[in-house]
Amino acid sequence: MTGYDRPGGGERLVLGVPRAAFRPSPVFLALVALFVTSAVLTWHRVGNVRLDVFLFVVSGWLVSLCLHEYAHAIVAFRAGDRSVAHRGYLTLNPLKYSHPLLSIVLPVVVVLLGGIGLPGGAVWVDRHRIPGRLRHTLVSLAGPATNVLFTLVLILALRLTGPAPLEFLAALALLAFLQLTASALNLLPVPGLDGGNMIQPWLNPQWRRMYDLFAPYGFILLFALLWNPRIAGWFFGAVFAVGDVLGLPAPLYAHGLGLIRFWQS
Repeated sequence: MTGYDRPGGGERLVLGVPRAAFRPSPVFLALVALFVTSAVLTWHRVGNVRLDVFLFVVSGWLVSLCLHEYAHAIVAFRAGDRSVAHRGYLTLNPLKYSHPLLSIVLPVVVVLLGGIGLPGGAVWVDRHRIPGRLRHTLVSLAGPATNVLFTLVLILALRLTGPAPLEFLAALALLAFLQLTASALNLLPVPGLDGGNMIQPWLNPQWRRMYDLFAPYGFILLFALLWNPRIAGWFFGAVFAVGDVLGLPAPLYAHGLGLIRFWQS
Protein backbone atom coordinates (compact mmCIF):
# COMPACT_ATOMS: atom_id res chain seq x y z
CA MET A 1 0.00 0.00 0.00
CA THR A 2 1.10 3.51 -0.60
CA GLY A 3 0.89 6.22 2.01
CA TYR A 4 1.03 9.98 2.18
CA ASP A 5 1.35 12.62 4.87
CA ARG A 6 -1.60 14.63 5.98
CA PRO A 7 -1.26 18.27 4.96
CA GLY A 8 0.21 20.30 7.79
CA GLY A 9 2.08 17.33 9.19
CA GLY A 10 -0.23 14.97 11.16
CA GLU A 11 -0.58 11.25 11.25
CA ARG A 12 0.51 9.38 8.17
CA LEU A 13 -2.42 8.06 6.14
CA VAL A 14 -2.95 5.08 3.89
CA LEU A 15 -5.55 5.83 1.23
CA GLY A 16 -7.11 8.37 3.57
CA VAL A 17 -7.11 6.10 6.63
CA PRO A 18 -4.75 6.52 9.64
CA ARG A 19 -2.01 3.90 9.74
CA ALA A 20 -3.11 2.96 13.26
CA ALA A 21 -6.10 1.22 11.66
CA PHE A 22 -3.69 -1.32 10.18
CA ARG A 23 -1.69 -2.14 13.32
CA PRO A 24 -2.21 -5.66 14.68
CA SER A 25 -4.17 -5.55 17.93
CA PRO A 26 -2.64 -6.70 21.25
CA VAL A 27 -5.29 -9.45 21.36
CA PHE A 28 -4.10 -10.90 18.05
CA LEU A 29 -0.43 -10.61 19.05
CA ALA A 30 -1.24 -12.42 22.31
CA LEU A 31 -2.90 -15.23 20.32
CA VAL A 32 0.16 -15.54 18.10
CA ALA A 33 2.43 -15.63 21.18
CA LEU A 34 0.23 -18.33 22.74
CA PHE A 35 0.32 -20.32 19.50
CA VAL A 36 4.12 -20.23 19.29
CA THR A 37 4.60 -20.91 23.00
CA SER A 38 2.19 -23.85 23.04
CA ALA A 39 3.88 -25.27 19.93
CA VAL A 40 7.22 -25.24 21.75
CA LEU A 41 5.67 -26.77 24.87
CA THR A 42 4.03 -29.50 22.79
CA TRP A 43 7.29 -30.28 20.99
CA HIS A 44 9.22 -30.60 24.24
CA ARG A 45 6.34 -32.30 26.12
CA VAL A 46 6.48 -29.75 28.93
CA GLY A 47 3.89 -30.17 31.68
CA ASN A 48 0.52 -31.62 30.66
CA VAL A 49 1.08 -32.38 26.98
CA ARG A 50 -2.66 -32.78 26.31
CA LEU A 51 -3.24 -29.26 27.62
CA ASP A 52 -0.33 -28.05 25.47
CA VAL A 53 -1.92 -29.62 22.39
CA PHE A 54 -5.28 -28.07 23.30
CA LEU A 55 -3.73 -24.59 23.53
CA PHE A 56 -1.74 -25.14 20.34
CA VAL A 57 -4.75 -26.19 18.26
CA VAL A 58 -7.25 -23.67 19.67
CA SER A 59 -4.89 -20.69 19.48
CA GLY A 60 -3.86 -21.73 15.96
CA TRP A 61 -7.50 -22.00 14.95
CA LEU A 62 -8.26 -18.53 16.37
CA VAL A 63 -5.27 -17.04 14.56
CA SER A 64 -6.55 -18.52 11.30
CA LEU A 65 -10.03 -17.15 12.03
CA CYS A 66 -8.56 -13.66 12.42
CA LEU A 67 -6.61 -13.97 9.18
CA HIS A 68 -9.70 -15.30 7.37
CA GLU A 69 -11.72 -12.24 8.35
CA TYR A 70 -8.77 -9.92 7.75
CA ALA A 71 -8.52 -11.26 4.18
CA HIS A 72 -12.17 -10.31 3.57
CA ALA A 73 -11.56 -6.86 5.04
CA ILE A 74 -8.33 -6.02 3.24
CA VAL A 75 -9.74 -7.04 -0.15
CA ALA A 76 -12.89 -4.99 0.55
CA PHE A 77 -10.70 -2.04 1.57
CA ARG A 78 -8.70 -2.24 -1.64
CA ALA A 79 -11.93 -2.60 -3.61
CA GLY A 80 -13.25 0.69 -2.26
CA ASP A 81 -14.89 0.14 1.13
CA ARG A 82 -12.93 2.27 3.61
CA SER A 83 -15.47 1.61 6.38
CA VAL A 84 -13.83 -1.74 7.20
CA ALA A 85 -10.80 0.17 8.48
CA HIS A 86 -12.89 2.44 10.69
CA ARG A 87 -14.66 -0.59 12.16
CA GLY A 88 -11.34 -2.07 13.25
CA TYR A 89 -11.42 -5.06 10.90
CA LEU A 90 -7.87 -4.44 9.70
CA THR A 91 -6.36 -4.78 13.20
CA LEU A 92 -6.87 -8.58 13.28
CA ASN A 93 -8.74 -8.24 16.57
CA PRO A 94 -11.06 -11.27 16.89
CA LEU A 95 -13.37 -9.26 19.16
CA LYS A 96 -14.17 -6.99 16.21
CA TYR A 97 -15.49 -9.82 14.07
CA SER A 98 -19.17 -9.92 15.01
CA HIS A 99 -20.46 -11.46 18.25
CA PRO A 100 -17.73 -13.06 20.42
CA LEU A 101 -20.05 -15.87 21.56
CA LEU A 102 -21.38 -16.86 18.14
CA SER A 103 -18.26 -16.05 16.14
CA ILE A 104 -15.50 -17.30 18.45
CA VAL A 105 -16.82 -19.41 21.32
CA LEU A 106 -19.27 -21.48 19.23
CA PRO A 107 -16.74 -22.42 16.52
CA VAL A 108 -14.18 -23.37 19.22
CA VAL A 109 -16.76 -25.56 20.98
CA VAL A 110 -17.59 -27.27 17.67
CA VAL A 111 -13.87 -27.84 17.08
CA LEU A 112 -13.54 -29.51 20.48
CA LEU A 113 -16.67 -31.63 20.24
CA GLY A 114 -16.77 -32.49 16.57
CA GLY A 115 -13.39 -31.71 15.06
CA ILE A 116 -15.02 -29.50 12.42
CA GLY A 117 -13.69 -26.13 11.30
CA LEU A 118 -17.00 -24.30 11.51
CA PRO A 119 -17.09 -20.91 9.78
CA GLY A 120 -16.91 -18.17 12.39
CA GLY A 121 -16.67 -14.42 12.52
CA ALA A 122 -18.10 -11.86 10.16
CA VAL A 123 -16.93 -8.71 8.44
CA TRP A 124 -19.69 -6.28 7.57
CA VAL A 125 -18.84 -4.86 4.16
CA ASP A 126 -20.58 -1.85 2.63
CA ARG A 127 -21.29 -3.40 -0.74
CA HIS A 128 -22.56 -0.10 -2.15
CA ARG A 129 -19.01 1.27 -2.01
CA ILE A 130 -17.58 -1.58 -4.07
CA PRO A 131 -18.16 -1.36 -7.83
CA GLY A 132 -18.34 -4.40 -10.07
CA ARG A 133 -19.57 -7.94 -9.47
CA LEU A 134 -16.11 -9.48 -9.77
CA ARG A 135 -14.81 -7.38 -6.86
CA HIS A 136 -17.72 -8.51 -4.70
CA THR A 137 -16.90 -12.12 -5.52
CA LEU A 138 -13.22 -11.60 -4.72
CA VAL A 139 -14.12 -10.11 -1.33
CA SER A 140 -16.10 -13.25 -0.49
CA LEU A 141 -13.44 -15.57 -1.92
CA ALA A 142 -10.60 -14.02 0.09
CA GLY A 143 -11.53 -15.72 3.37
CA PRO A 144 -11.85 -19.31 2.09
CA ALA A 145 -8.71 -18.81 0.00
CA THR A 146 -6.87 -18.05 3.25
CA ASN A 147 -8.11 -21.35 4.73
CA VAL A 148 -6.99 -23.23 1.61
CA LEU A 149 -3.55 -21.62 1.85
CA PHE A 150 -3.35 -22.51 5.56
CA THR A 151 -4.27 -26.11 4.75
CA LEU A 152 -1.50 -26.43 2.17
CA VAL A 153 1.09 -24.72 4.39
CA LEU A 154 0.29 -26.95 7.37
CA ILE A 155 0.39 -30.13 5.28
CA LEU A 156 3.71 -29.02 3.80
CA ALA A 157 5.02 -28.34 7.31
CA LEU A 158 3.84 -31.79 8.36
CA ARG A 159 5.73 -33.39 5.49
CA LEU A 160 8.90 -31.38 6.00
CA THR A 161 9.02 -31.85 9.76
CA GLY A 162 11.67 -34.39 10.61
CA PRO A 163 11.56 -36.72 13.59
CA ALA A 164 9.17 -35.09 16.04
CA PRO A 165 7.03 -36.03 19.03
CA LEU A 166 3.80 -37.77 18.04
CA GLU A 167 1.75 -35.19 19.96
CA PHE A 168 3.18 -32.33 17.93
CA LEU A 169 2.56 -34.09 14.61
CA ALA A 170 -0.98 -35.00 15.68
CA ALA A 171 -1.71 -31.38 16.65
CA LEU A 172 -0.32 -30.13 13.34
CA ALA A 173 -2.39 -32.68 11.41
CA LEU A 174 -5.55 -31.74 13.32
CA LEU A 175 -5.00 -28.05 12.57
CA ALA A 176 -4.59 -28.90 8.89
CA PHE A 177 -7.78 -30.97 8.93
CA LEU A 178 -9.70 -28.13 10.60
CA GLN A 179 -8.50 -25.76 7.89
CA LEU A 180 -9.56 -28.26 5.23
CA THR A 181 -13.08 -28.58 6.66
CA ALA A 182 -13.31 -24.80 7.06
CA SER A 183 -12.30 -24.37 3.41
CA ALA A 184 -14.95 -26.84 2.25
CA LEU A 185 -17.73 -25.46 4.48
CA ASN A 186 -17.00 -21.86 3.52
CA LEU A 187 -17.11 -22.70 -0.18
CA LEU A 188 -20.52 -24.38 -0.03
CA PRO A 189 -23.05 -22.34 -2.06
CA VAL A 190 -25.23 -21.73 1.01
CA PRO A 191 -26.89 -18.30 1.35
CA GLY A 192 -25.02 -16.17 3.85
CA LEU A 193 -21.80 -18.19 3.69
CA ASP A 194 -18.80 -17.17 1.63
CA GLY A 195 -19.55 -19.68 -1.12
CA GLY A 196 -23.06 -18.33 -1.51
CA ASN A 197 -21.87 -14.73 -1.32
CA MET A 198 -19.45 -15.44 -4.17
CA ILE A 199 -22.29 -16.22 -6.56
CA GLN A 200 -24.85 -13.73 -5.20
CA PRO A 201 -23.68 -10.78 -7.36
CA TRP A 202 -24.17 -12.88 -10.51
CA LEU A 203 -27.79 -13.84 -9.80
CA ASN A 204 -30.66 -12.17 -11.59
CA PRO A 205 -32.71 -9.73 -9.46
CA GLN A 206 -35.43 -12.26 -8.65
CA TRP A 207 -33.01 -14.93 -7.44
CA ARG A 208 -30.97 -12.29 -5.60
CA ARG A 209 -34.02 -11.18 -3.62
CA MET A 210 -34.68 -14.79 -2.66
CA TYR A 211 -31.03 -15.24 -1.72
CA ASP A 212 -31.07 -12.14 0.49
CA LEU A 213 -34.19 -13.49 2.20
CA PHE A 214 -32.41 -16.70 3.27
CA ALA A 215 -28.92 -15.24 3.85
CA PRO A 216 -29.47 -14.32 7.56
CA TYR A 217 -30.23 -17.99 8.25
CA GLY A 218 -27.10 -19.36 6.60
CA PHE A 219 -25.82 -21.05 9.75
CA ILE A 220 -29.19 -22.74 10.35
CA LEU A 221 -29.24 -23.93 6.73
CA LEU A 222 -25.72 -25.28 7.11
CA PHE A 223 -26.59 -27.22 10.26
CA ALA A 224 -29.77 -28.53 8.60
CA LEU A 225 -27.76 -29.83 5.66
CA LEU A 226 -25.13 -31.48 7.84
CA TRP A 227 -27.84 -32.97 10.05
CA ASN A 228 -29.00 -35.01 7.08
CA PRO A 229 -26.98 -38.26 7.26
CA ARG A 230 -26.80 -38.68 3.49
CA ILE A 231 -25.63 -35.12 2.81
CA ALA A 232 -23.21 -35.24 5.74
CA GLY A 233 -21.85 -38.54 4.43
CA TRP A 234 -21.27 -37.07 0.98
CA PHE A 235 -19.67 -33.95 2.39
CA PHE A 236 -17.29 -35.58 4.84
CA GLY A 237 -16.53 -38.37 2.40
CA ALA A 238 -15.37 -35.72 -0.05
CA VAL A 239 -13.35 -33.93 2.66
CA PHE A 240 -11.65 -37.18 3.73
CA ALA A 241 -10.90 -37.99 0.09
CA VAL A 242 -9.27 -34.60 -0.48
CA GLY A 243 -7.28 -35.05 2.72
CA ASP A 244 -6.03 -38.41 1.46
CA VAL A 245 -5.03 -36.90 -1.88
CA LEU A 246 -3.13 -34.13 -0.09
CA GLY A 247 -1.35 -36.68 2.07
CA LEU A 248 -3.04 -35.82 5.37
CA PRO A 249 -2.97 -38.98 7.54
CA ALA A 250 -6.42 -39.65 9.01
CA PRO A 251 -5.14 -41.60 12.05
CA LEU A 252 -2.85 -38.70 12.91
CA TYR A 253 -5.51 -35.98 13.02
CA ALA A 254 -7.91 -38.38 14.74
CA HIS A 255 -5.28 -38.80 17.45
CA GLY A 256 -4.96 -35.02 17.67
CA LEU A 257 -8.72 -34.73 18.18
CA GLY A 258 -8.48 -37.12 21.10
CA LEU A 259 -5.57 -35.19 22.61
CA ILE A 260 -7.28 -31.78 22.66
CA ARG A 261 -10.01 -33.19 24.91
CA PHE A 262 -7.59 -32.92 27.81
CA TRP A 263 -10.36 -33.18 30.39
CA GLN A 264 -10.96 -36.78 29.37
CA SER A 265 -8.81 -39.56 30.78
